[in-house]
Amino acid sequence: MNEIKCPKCGEVFKVDESGYAQLLSQVRDEAFEEELHKRARELEERSKDNLKIAQMEQEKSFAEVLSDRDKVLSSKEMEIEQLKNRLAMNDSEKKLAITEALHDKDKEIADRDAEIIRLKSQISSQKTESELKAKNIEENYRNQLKVKDEQIEYYKDFKARQSTKMVGESLEQHCQNQFNTIRMTAFPNAYFEKDNEVSGSGSKGDFIFREKDPEGIEFISIMFEMKNEMDTTSTKHKNEDFFKELDKDRKEKGCEYAVLVSLLEPDSELYNSGIVDVSYKYPKMYVIRPQFFIPMITLLRNAALNSLQYQRELQVVKNQQLDLVNFESNMQDFKDAFGKNYRIASDKFQTAIEEIDKTIEHLEKVKKNLLSSENNLRLANNKAEDLSIKKLTKNAPSVKKMFDELSSGEDSIDGLTGGDE
Repeated sequence: MNEIKCPKCGEVFKVDESGYAQLLSQVRDEAFEEELHKRARELEERSKDNLKIAQMEQEKSFAEVLSDRDKVLSSKEMEIEQLKNRLAMNDSEKKLAITEALHDKDKEIADRDAEIIRLKSQISSQKTESELKAKNIEENYRNQLKVKDEQIEYYKDFKARQSTKMVGESLEQHCQNQFNTIRMTAFPNAYFEKDNEVSGSGSKGDFIFREKDPEGIEFISIMFEMKNEMDTTSTKHKNEDFFKELDKDRKEKGCEYAVLVSLLEPDSELYNSGIVDVSYKYPKMYVIRPQFFIPMITLLRNAALNSLQYQRELQVVKNQQLDLVNFESNMQDFKDAFGKNYRIASDKFQTAIEEIDKTIEHLEKVKKNLLSSENNLRLANNKAEDLSIKKLTKNAPSVKKMFDELSSGEDSIDGLTGGDE
């Protein structure tokens, strides 16, 4: 049995298990129902509050959205107005731009037409100029060929009309005349003369060219050899047959360059092309035809003038080296002379010392002899002082008797005369 106390009157009731379960169920149902209604009311009230808040927030959001939309619409309307104004302006600008573009296009077309006309004129002018240059080049080439042919014919005729000796001499005379023609204008301070001095090997060149600067420094020197022969000569010489001898003459005469002026090998394309450098065989050697005689001198001279400053500096260094060599030579001469005098003085000094040593040795011997003599004299003196008649007549009684008689006789005489004076 279960007891239940009434909350109002305080009376206690006893109920069985089934009744207790019914009462408990009834209480639970009523409490639950009441609690349920209470919770439902709270939820309803809370929902109403939330709904109001949501409505307020939604209304606020809608207001903001509407405000933003109004702003956007206002902005769009302004943009639309601006676009309308801009379109209106663009129509005017477009029309003006189209007009200007058409004007520029017409001007560009006109300029192009003018440029085309100018280019056509220029092309025509250049074509005419090119044709004229081509004609001039062709004419110059023909003239050069003509001059070359004339020179060949001239030299052939020149050689044919002369003897073998005159051919060579005339080429030398030809080159000398060429040089003398421009000597005073182009080479007023230059030396250009025949090489008449035979070297130690018995050979000599034809001409020597030398030139010095105002300070006397030689900056260019050329040994020239002229070679020619008649066309009818059976044994033909070649230019290289004379290279070795020319190089030897250049060295023996102290020249910097060697130039062979030659009419040999007249059909050689190599030697007919101009100045030929053969320094791969012999240093600073060239082979030329007579027409390049003056240009060759000018070419080498101008090159030497460009390096004249370096030659001057080199000469200063050489002079300094020469001064140093002279100084060293003078110093060496002084050392040699001083050494020679020192050796002579030293030898004489040594001889004098040896003589002094010999003299000292001799004087020592003399001193020793003198000392020895002095001792002997002292001994002799002592002996002389100690000498008496008695000692002398010790072993000579007859002599003692004579001295005794002599002594008694002297005493009697002294008595008669009264003794010593």
